[in-house]
Amino acid sequence: MNGIEFIIDTNAILYSINDNPCMAEYLDSECGISIITEMELLSFRNITEEEENVIRRIVEKCEYFSLTKAIKEKAIVIRRKYGTKLPDSIVAATAICNNVPLITADKGFLKIKELNLILLEPTA
Repeated sequence: MNGIEFIIDTNAILYSINDNPCMAEYLDSECGISIITEMELLSFRNITEEEENVIRRIVEKCEYFSLTKAIKEKAIVIRRKYGTKLPDSIVAATAICNNVPLITADKGFLKIKELNLILLEPTA
């Protein structure tokens, strides 16, 4: 799919912004993000203008995946089957429907069996 190697979850981008080494090997990869990830990143309460600018620069480097009918339908199945939060269901469905791994530190994604998952181990 357009050379995209990974879909990046919100927390993985935050680790990248904070220079956590757990993301180091993925920084030069062709990455995509879900519409949900962009919305989560830019909607944090009390986000500073500088933080917003950093986030926007990162987001601009990623392939953007909008919500399609296939992603919507897969997210519904995931939420029903695994009881995940709706945003997580949409992010997982985005990765599954586009046949690319999801990079995250959220262990809640481990229960989604259809998901090709790369689980980060952040350092303190």
